[in-house]
Amino acid sequence: MAHEFRLPDIGEGLTEATVVRWLVPVGAAVALDQPIVELETDKAVVDIPAPHAGFVLYHGAAEGATLPVGAILVVIGAQGESWTATATAPRRAEVKAAAPIVGNLEEAPDGDRSKALPLVRKLAASMGVDLSAVTGTGPGGMVIREDVEAAVGSAGPVERVRMSPTRLAIARNLTRSWQEIPHVTTFGSADASGILAERYRIGEASGRQTPLEAILMVAIAPLLAEYPSFNASVEGETLVLRKYYDLGFAVETNEGLMVAVVRGVPGQGIEEVAEQIVELAAAARDRTIGRDRLRGGTFTISNIGAVGGGHGTPIIPYGTTAILSVGRADERPVVRDGKIVVGREMPLSLSYDHRVIDGALGREFLGAVIAAIEVRG
Repeated sequence: MAHEFRLPDIGEGLTEATVVRWLVPVGAAVALDQPIVELETDKAVVDIPAPHAGFVLYHGAAEGATLPVGAILVVIGAQGESWTATATAPRRAEVKAAAPIVGNLEEAPDGDRSKALPLVRKLAASMGVDLSAVTGTGPGGMVIREDVEAAVGSAGPVERVRMSPTRLAIARNLTRSWQEIPHVTTFGSADASGILAERYRIGEASGRQTPLEAILMVAIAPLLAEYPSFNASVEGETLVLRKYYDLGFAVETNEGLMVAVVRGVPGQGIEEVAEQIVELAAAARDRTIGRDRLRGGTFTISNIGAVGGGHGTPIIPYGTTAILSVGRADERPVVRDGKIVVGREMPLSLSYDHRVIDGALGREFLGAVIAAIEVRG
Protein backbone atom coordinates (compact mmCIF):
# COMPACT_ATOMS: atom_id res chain seq x y z
CA MET A 1 0.00 0.00 0.00
CA ALA A 2 1.37 3.37 -1.00
CA HIS A 3 1.75 5.92 1.79
CA GLU A 4 1.32 9.57 0.88
CA PHE A 5 3.33 11.85 3.18
CA ARG A 6 2.36 15.49 3.10
CA LEU A 7 4.55 18.44 4.03
CA PRO A 8 3.90 19.03 7.73
CA ASP A 9 4.01 22.30 9.61
CA ILE A 10 7.46 21.85 11.09
CA GLY A 11 7.75 25.30 12.54
CA GLU A 12 5.82 28.28 13.87
CA GLY A 13 3.97 29.97 11.07
CA LEU A 14 5.45 27.77 8.37
CA THR A 15 3.43 27.97 5.19
CA GLU A 16 5.85 26.47 2.69
CA ALA A 17 9.28 24.93 2.33
CA THR A 18 11.79 24.59 -0.47
CA VAL A 19 13.30 21.26 -1.48
CA VAL A 20 17.07 21.61 -1.24
CA ARG A 21 18.12 18.03 -2.04
CA TRP A 22 16.51 14.63 -2.30
CA LEU A 23 18.54 12.12 -0.35
CA VAL A 24 16.72 9.06 -1.71
CA PRO A 25 15.85 8.89 -5.43
CA VAL A 26 12.60 7.59 -6.87
CA GLY A 27 12.74 3.80 -7.07
CA ALA A 28 15.28 3.38 -4.28
CA ALA A 29 14.67 1.65 -0.97
CA VAL A 30 14.32 3.73 2.19
CA ALA A 31 14.31 2.67 5.84
CA LEU A 32 12.02 3.99 8.55
CA ASP A 33 13.35 7.32 9.91
CA GLN A 34 16.10 7.46 7.28
CA PRO A 35 16.61 11.08 6.15
CA ILE A 36 14.86 11.30 2.83
CA VAL A 37 14.97 14.99 1.89
CA GLU A 38 16.55 18.30 2.91
CA LEU A 39 14.08 21.15 3.21
CA GLU A 40 14.79 24.83 3.65
CA THR A 41 12.26 26.35 6.00
CA ASP A 42 11.96 29.90 7.17
CA LYS A 43 15.01 29.62 9.43
CA ALA A 44 17.06 26.54 8.77
CA VAL A 45 17.78 23.60 6.51
CA VAL A 46 16.33 20.46 8.08
CA ASP A 47 16.34 16.77 7.23
CA ILE A 48 12.97 15.06 7.03
CA PRO A 49 13.00 11.37 8.04
CA ALA A 50 11.04 8.75 6.12
CA PRO A 51 7.74 8.02 7.94
CA HIS A 52 7.60 4.52 6.45
CA ALA A 53 10.00 1.91 5.19
CA GLY A 54 9.69 0.81 1.56
CA PHE A 55 10.51 2.20 -1.85
CA VAL A 56 10.19 5.80 -2.98
CA LEU A 57 7.44 6.01 -5.60
CA TYR A 58 7.13 9.75 -6.05
CA HIS A 59 8.81 13.07 -5.20
CA GLY A 60 6.33 15.86 -4.60
CA ALA A 61 8.63 18.58 -5.92
CA ALA A 62 11.86 18.94 -7.82
CA GLU A 63 14.98 20.23 -6.08
CA GLY A 64 14.74 23.98 -5.81
CA ALA A 65 10.95 23.99 -5.97
CA THR A 66 8.68 25.20 -3.18
CA LEU A 67 5.78 23.24 -1.70
CA PRO A 68 2.97 24.57 0.50
CA VAL A 69 2.24 22.90 3.83
CA GLY A 70 -0.21 20.07 3.20
CA ALA A 71 0.99 19.22 -0.31
CA ILE A 72 2.29 15.72 -0.98
CA LEU A 73 6.00 15.61 -0.24
CA VAL A 74 6.77 12.00 -0.98
CA VAL A 75 5.01 8.70 -1.62
CA ILE A 76 6.45 5.44 -0.30
CA GLY A 77 5.19 1.97 -1.17
CA ALA A 78 6.23 -1.53 -2.12
CA GLN A 79 8.86 -2.31 -4.71
CA GLY A 80 7.34 -2.12 -8.18
CA GLU A 81 4.07 -0.66 -6.89
CA SER A 82 2.42 2.03 -8.99
CA TRP A 83 0.84 5.16 -7.56
CA THR A 84 -1.46 7.68 -9.20
CA ALA A 85 -2.33 11.09 -7.87
CA THR A 86 -5.94 11.65 -6.88
CA ALA A 87 -7.98 14.83 -7.03
CA THR A 88 -6.99 15.61 -3.45
CA ALA A 89 -3.37 14.78 -4.09
CA PRO A 90 -2.29 16.92 -7.03
CA ARG A 91 0.81 15.84 -8.85
CA ARG A 92 3.78 18.16 -8.97
CA ALA A 93 3.13 19.54 -12.45
CA GLU A 94 -0.42 20.52 -11.49
CA VAL A 95 0.78 22.36 -8.42
CA LYS A 96 3.28 24.40 -10.42
CA ALA A 97 0.75 25.26 -13.15
CA ALA A 98 -1.95 26.40 -10.78
CA ALA A 99 -0.85 29.99 -10.33
CA PRO A 100 -0.77 31.44 -13.84
CA ILE A 101 -3.93 30.24 -15.58
CA VAL A 102 -6.41 28.40 -13.40
CA GLY A 103 -8.57 29.32 -10.45
CA ASN A 104 -11.20 31.93 -9.89
CA LEU A 105 -10.50 35.51 -10.69
CA GLU A 106 -10.62 37.88 -7.77
CA GLU A 107 -13.34 40.46 -8.00
CA ALA A 108 -11.79 43.48 -9.64
CA PRO A 109 -11.96 46.82 -7.86
CA ASP A 110 -14.55 49.26 -9.10
CA GLY A 111 -13.56 50.67 -12.45
CA ASP A 112 -10.95 47.98 -13.14
CA ARG A 113 -12.42 45.27 -15.32
CA SER A 114 -9.15 43.89 -16.64
CA LYS A 115 -8.75 40.14 -16.43
CA ALA A 116 -5.81 39.31 -14.21
CA LEU A 117 -5.10 36.97 -11.35
CA PRO A 118 -4.55 38.44 -7.87
CA LEU A 119 -0.80 37.86 -8.04
CA VAL A 120 -0.60 39.76 -11.32
CA ARG A 121 -2.69 42.57 -9.88
CA LYS A 122 -0.36 42.78 -6.93
CA LEU A 123 2.66 42.81 -9.25
CA ALA A 124 1.12 45.56 -11.36
CA ALA A 125 0.38 47.63 -8.27
CA SER A 126 3.95 47.24 -7.02
CA MET A 127 5.30 48.33 -10.40
CA GLY A 128 2.87 51.21 -10.84
CA VAL A 129 1.23 49.70 -13.92
CA ASP A 130 -2.37 50.59 -14.81
CA LEU A 131 -3.89 47.25 -15.76
CA SER A 132 -6.68 48.87 -17.74
CA ALA A 133 -4.05 50.16 -20.17
CA VAL A 134 -2.42 46.75 -20.66
CA THR A 135 -3.42 44.38 -23.47
CA GLY A 136 -3.58 40.86 -22.16
CA THR A 137 -1.96 38.05 -24.12
CA GLY A 138 -3.11 35.23 -21.86
CA PRO A 139 -6.12 32.93 -22.31
CA GLY A 140 -9.25 34.94 -23.10
CA GLY A 141 -7.25 38.16 -23.09
CA MET A 142 -6.09 37.72 -19.54
CA VAL A 143 -3.23 39.99 -18.45
CA ILE A 144 -0.31 37.84 -17.39
CA ARG A 145 2.98 38.61 -15.64
CA GLU A 146 4.85 39.04 -18.92
CA ASP A 147 2.34 41.67 -20.06
CA VAL A 148 2.90 43.69 -16.90
CA GLU A 149 6.67 43.41 -17.17
CA ALA A 150 6.53 44.42 -20.83
CA ALA A 151 4.50 47.49 -19.89
CA VAL A 152 7.45 48.80 -17.89
CA GLY A 153 10.14 47.41 -20.15
CA SER A 154 11.19 50.84 -21.33
CA ALA A 155 12.27 51.73 -17.78
CA GLY A 156 15.46 49.69 -18.16
CA PRO A 157 16.71 46.18 -17.40
CA VAL A 158 15.76 44.65 -14.08
CA GLU A 159 16.38 41.37 -12.31
CA ARG A 160 13.69 39.80 -10.18
CA VAL A 161 14.94 37.39 -7.56
CA ARG A 162 12.56 35.40 -5.40
CA MET A 163 13.45 35.87 -1.75
CA SER A 164 14.67 32.77 0.08
CA PRO A 165 12.39 31.16 2.69
CA THR A 166 14.60 32.64 5.38
CA ARG A 167 14.38 36.14 3.96
CA LEU A 168 10.61 35.78 3.50
CA ALA A 169 10.29 34.69 7.14
CA ILE A 170 12.35 37.68 8.26
CA ALA A 171 10.15 39.96 6.20
CA ARG A 172 6.95 38.47 7.62
CA ASN A 173 8.13 38.61 11.21
CA LEU A 174 9.43 42.18 10.99
CA THR A 175 6.27 43.34 9.23
CA ARG A 176 4.11 41.74 11.90
CA SER A 177 6.14 43.32 14.68
CA TRP A 178 6.10 46.73 13.05
CA GLN A 179 2.38 46.63 12.27
CA GLU A 180 1.15 45.25 15.60
CA ILE A 181 3.54 46.74 18.18
CA PRO A 182 3.60 50.52 18.80
CA HIS A 183 7.34 51.10 18.87
CA VAL A 184 9.10 53.81 20.83
CA THR A 185 12.89 54.12 20.84
CA THR A 186 14.87 55.97 23.46
CA PHE A 187 18.57 56.69 23.14
CA GLY A 188 21.48 57.01 25.50
CA SER A 189 25.14 56.20 25.91
CA ALA A 190 27.35 54.60 28.52
CA ASP A 191 30.99 54.97 29.46
CA ALA A 192 32.32 51.72 27.96
CA SER A 193 35.82 51.85 29.41
CA GLY A 194 35.02 49.46 32.26
CA ILE A 195 33.15 46.81 30.27
CA LEU A 196 35.76 46.87 27.50
CA ALA A 197 38.53 46.43 30.06
CA GLU A 198 36.64 43.51 31.58
CA ARG A 199 36.20 41.95 28.16
CA TYR A 200 39.91 42.31 27.46
CA ARG A 201 40.85 40.82 30.82
CA ILE A 202 38.58 37.79 30.37
CA GLY A 203 39.90 37.27 26.87
CA GLU A 204 43.49 37.36 28.06
CA ALA A 205 42.74 34.76 30.70
CA SER A 206 40.79 32.42 28.45
CA GLY A 207 42.89 32.87 25.34
CA ARG A 208 39.91 33.75 23.16
CA GLN A 209 37.81 36.80 22.53
CA THR A 210 34.73 37.10 24.70
CA PRO A 211 31.52 38.19 22.91
CA LEU A 212 30.41 41.52 24.30
CA GLU A 213 26.87 40.15 24.38
CA ALA A 214 27.89 37.68 27.10
CA ILE A 215 28.90 40.45 29.52
CA LEU A 216 25.84 42.49 28.61
CA MET A 217 23.51 39.54 29.22
CA VAL A 218 24.97 38.86 32.64
CA ALA A 219 24.76 42.56 33.48
CA ILE A 220 21.22 43.13 32.22
CA ALA A 221 19.44 39.92 33.25
CA PRO A 222 19.00 41.04 36.90
CA LEU A 223 17.41 44.28 35.68
CA LEU A 224 14.70 42.33 33.88
CA ALA A 225 13.58 40.98 37.24
CA GLU A 226 13.41 44.51 38.60
CA TYR A 227 11.57 45.77 35.51
CA PRO A 228 9.31 42.82 34.59
CA SER A 229 7.40 44.61 31.81
CA PHE A 230 10.60 44.51 29.74
CA ASN A 231 10.64 40.70 30.00
CA ALA A 232 7.07 40.14 28.93
CA SER A 233 4.64 39.62 26.07
CA VAL A 234 1.23 40.99 25.19
CA GLU A 235 -1.44 38.37 24.56
CA GLY A 236 -4.70 40.05 23.66
CA GLU A 237 -5.70 42.06 26.71
CA THR A 238 -3.22 40.29 28.98
CA LEU A 239 0.35 41.24 29.82
CA VAL A 240 2.34 38.07 30.46
CA LEU A 241 5.22 38.74 32.85
CA ARG A 242 7.79 36.01 32.40
CA LYS A 243 9.64 34.74 35.43
CA TYR A 244 12.40 33.21 33.36
CA TYR A 245 15.10 34.99 31.43
CA ASP A 246 15.99 33.58 28.02
CA LEU A 247 17.95 36.28 26.27
CA GLY A 248 18.22 36.50 22.51
CA PHE A 249 21.10 37.97 20.55
CA ALA A 250 21.22 38.98 16.92
CA VAL A 251 23.41 36.95 14.55
CA GLU A 252 24.31 38.19 11.09
CA THR A 253 24.26 35.33 8.58
CA ASN A 254 24.45 35.05 4.82
CA GLU A 255 20.69 34.48 4.79
CA GLY A 256 19.88 37.46 6.98
CA LEU A 257 19.58 38.40 10.63
CA MET A 258 18.61 35.67 13.08
CA VAL A 259 18.02 35.82 16.83
CA ALA A 260 19.52 32.93 18.79
CA VAL A 261 18.52 32.37 22.40
CA VAL A 262 20.61 31.65 25.52
CA ARG A 263 18.37 29.91 28.04
CA GLY A 264 18.33 30.79 31.73
CA VAL A 265 20.97 33.51 31.85
CA PRO A 266 20.73 34.37 35.59
CA GLY A 267 23.04 32.20 37.62
CA GLN A 268 25.44 31.60 34.75
CA GLY A 269 28.91 33.08 34.54
CA ILE A 270 30.17 35.23 31.69
CA GLU A 271 32.37 32.49 30.27
CA GLU A 272 29.54 29.98 30.34
CA VAL A 273 27.24 32.38 28.49
CA ALA A 274 30.06 33.31 26.11
CA GLU A 275 30.60 29.67 25.17
CA GLN A 276 26.94 29.26 24.30
CA ILE A 277 26.90 32.46 22.25
CA VAL A 278 29.89 31.33 20.20
CA GLU A 279 28.35 27.91 19.55
CA LEU A 280 24.88 29.25 18.71
CA ALA A 281 26.25 31.94 16.42
CA ALA A 282 28.33 29.36 14.51
CA ALA A 283 25.33 27.04 14.21
CA ALA A 284 23.12 29.88 12.95
CA ARG A 285 25.65 30.79 10.29
CA ASP A 286 26.06 27.23 8.97
CA ARG A 287 22.29 26.59 9.23
CA THR A 288 22.55 23.73 11.71
CA ILE A 289 21.00 25.52 14.66
CA GLY A 290 17.90 23.87 16.10
CA ARG A 291 14.63 25.72 15.75
CA ASP A 292 14.15 25.57 19.50
CA ARG A 293 17.14 27.90 19.88
CA LEU A 294 15.66 30.43 17.46
CA ARG A 295 12.44 31.04 19.36
CA GLY A 296 11.21 31.86 22.83
CA GLY A 297 13.55 34.73 23.68
CA THR A 298 12.21 37.04 26.39
CA PHE A 299 14.49 40.03 25.74
CA THR A 300 16.92 40.70 22.90
CA ILE A 301 20.32 42.36 22.62
CA SER A 302 21.57 43.43 19.20
CA ASN A 303 25.25 44.33 19.01
CA ILE A 304 25.10 46.57 15.97
CA GLY A 305 28.51 47.91 17.01
CA ALA A 306 30.06 44.69 15.71
CA VAL A 307 29.46 45.97 12.19
CA GLY A 308 30.30 49.58 12.99
CA GLY A 309 26.82 50.81 13.87
CA GLY A 310 25.92 53.51 16.37
CA HIS A 311 22.40 54.47 17.36
CA GLY A 312 19.49 52.79 15.61
CA THR A 313 15.80 52.02 15.85
CA PRO A 314 15.67 48.24 16.41
CA ILE A 315 12.39 46.43 15.75
CA ILE A 316 11.05 44.46 18.71
CA PRO A 317 10.95 40.69 18.05
CA TYR A 318 7.30 39.63 18.02
CA GLY A 319 6.28 38.06 21.31
CA THR A 320 8.49 40.33 23.41
CA THR A 321 8.23 43.91 24.60
CA ALA A 322 11.73 45.33 24.21
CA ILE A 323 15.08 45.12 22.45
CA LEU A 324 18.38 46.84 23.21
CA SER A 325 20.75 47.81 20.41
CA VAL A 326 24.38 48.40 21.37
CA GLY A 327 26.59 50.49 19.11
CA ARG A 328 30.33 50.73 18.58
CA ALA A 329 32.23 52.46 21.39
CA ASP A 330 34.58 54.67 19.40
CA GLU A 331 36.84 57.24 21.00
CA ARG A 332 35.28 60.68 21.16
CA PRO A 333 35.53 63.88 23.23
CA VAL A 334 33.43 63.66 26.40
CA VAL A 335 33.06 65.70 29.55
CA ARG A 336 34.38 64.05 32.72
CA ASP A 337 34.47 66.01 35.99
CA GLY A 338 34.05 69.28 34.11
CA LYS A 339 36.86 68.58 31.67
CA ILE A 340 36.82 67.50 28.03
CA VAL A 341 38.71 64.25 27.70
CA VAL A 342 38.87 61.35 25.25
CA GLY A 343 36.34 58.72 26.21
CA ARG A 344 34.71 55.66 24.77
CA GLU A 345 30.95 56.11 24.83
CA MET A 346 28.79 53.14 23.89
CA PRO A 347 25.65 54.22 21.95
CA LEU A 348 22.49 52.53 23.27
CA SER A 349 19.08 52.36 21.61
CA LEU A 350 16.17 50.83 23.50
CA SER A 351 12.95 50.09 21.60
CA TYR A 352 9.94 49.11 23.69
CA ASP A 353 6.23 48.37 23.34
CA HIS A 354 4.47 51.61 24.18
CA ARG A 355 1.23 49.78 25.00
CA VAL A 356 2.72 48.50 28.22
CA ILE A 357 5.78 50.68 28.83
CA ASP A 358 5.48 54.42 29.23
CA GLY A 359 8.20 56.87 28.27
CA ALA A 360 9.28 57.56 31.83
CA LEU A 361 9.68 53.86 32.57
CA GLY A 362 11.60 53.41 29.32
CA ARG A 363 14.06 56.10 30.34
CA GLU A 364 14.34 54.63 33.85
CA PHE A 365 15.16 51.19 32.49
CA LEU A 366 17.72 52.57 30.06
CA GLY A 367 19.28 54.51 32.94
CA ALA A 368 19.56 51.27 34.89
CA VAL A 369 21.19 49.59 31.89
CA ILE A 370 23.70 52.43 31.63
CA ALA A 371 24.53 52.14 35.33
CA ALA A 372 24.93 48.36 35.02
CA ILE A 373 27.38 48.81 32.15
CA GLU A 374 29.38 51.59 33.76
CA VAL A 375 29.86 49.67 36.99
CA ARG A 376 31.69 46.91 35.12
CA GLY A 377 35.42 46.88 35.09
